[in-house]
Amino acid sequence: MEIAATSLRSFILLLLTLQNVCGWAERPFYPLPSKETNKSRQPIQTSRPYNIAHRGSNGEIPEETAAAYMRAIEEGADFIETDILATKDGALICFHDVTLDDTTDVHKHKEFSDRRRTYEVQGTNVTGWFTVDFTLDEIMTLRVKQRYEYRDQSYNWKFSIITFREYIDIALDAPRVVGIYPEMKNPVFINQHVKWSGGKRFEDKFMETLLSYGYKGEYLSSDWLKQPIFIQSFAPTSLVYVSNFTDSPKILLIDDVTVPTQDTDQSYWEITSDKYFDFIKKYVVGIGPWKDTIVPPDSRNYLTTPTDLVAKAHAHDLQVHPYTYRNENVFLHFNFHEDPYAEYEYWIKVIGVDGLFTDFTGSFHSYQRWTSPTESDKDDTALNLLHKIAEMILSFKPT
Repeated sequence: MEIAATSLRSFILLLLTLQNVCGWAERPFYPLPSKETNKSRQPIQTSRPYNIAHRGSNGEIPEETAAAYMRAIEEGADFIETDILATKDGALICFHDVTLDDTTDVHKHKEFSDRRRTYEVQGTNVTGWFTVDFTLDEIMTLRVKQRYEYRDQSYNWKFSIITFREYIDIALDAPRVVGIYPEMKNPVFINQHVKWSGGKRFEDKFMETLLSYGYKGEYLSSDWLKQPIFIQSFAPTSLVYVSNFTDSPKILLIDDVTVPTQDTDQSYWEITSDKYFDFIKKYVVGIGPWKDTIVPPDSRNYLTTPTDLVAKAHAHDLQVHPYTYRNENVFLHFNFHEDPYAEYEYWIKVIGVDGLFTDFTGSFHSYQRWTSPTESDKDDTALNLLHKIAEMILSFKPT
């Protein structure tokens, strides 16, 4: 029994030695605080399409919460994506809808029962509790839930809405370099209902926040690689406007073929024309279209012939980051036989996109580790194997 224990200790020592010899010391077997604090962070990968965590890992945890973003980072996201809106008192928050109705418990708060309003949003009258009618302190009393009822409901009402600054802090505090991908959400509506001192507008406050954290630099520049960012919006004039303050890369989001731009009232066909791409590429590095506009489905839920949108964008040196990829069968076209990995394979290998927005960061990361692993992926795989071996050894009880 004593001999067995001695052999066990020797084998563990050998594993630890191999860890250092093989270059796995970047993530110590038993992390030491001093080493963790001083180590250089793993850079963002730029060799394969970007894994963009759409509202965080919201396939698992309620969207745009701190927990969803931290989970996405844990699962391997290159970028964590968010929507920025404003409160009545001008605070910037991470929230998708201009109304609070669908994903918060605002309806349970009797003190807010008189706050329901009807406003025009992108040409349509919308009734509900709007973020622009609540102060930040009031917003922070609300709790959020999972948007889709067929996803995990166990996290409902456990998390609050976070601010733009809190979101940035999460990315900067990550153990490796993680990019941010914030959207200037509904800027026309926000500027109509929220007023800042000095005549400043939503876009000004958005940029003030980013610049205060040091976000700057053209795509792939040394500054950008330190703090990667893509600024996104469905409003072309907002992207042109913020270009006066930053050279950070920007993405023009593109809605369905039936939806005009919210600020310039241009049609889908106008903003995807060669003439428009020639204009907008002075301000953006890419487009973010809804995936069904790239490869339209038919009435039976099968994909049809791809359009030339990706090829056209690439011809103008524009990246293409489509949205949104989700694992559930209700979102998968029948071509993929209920297999999200088959969908990733099609969009990466056949269509040739440069990144994609996904609700399931872990799934896309697993696909990429299998099909186009980076050196860090290989190191992680070896380290995970080492951990499993060590766990089995440490759980062994000699008889």
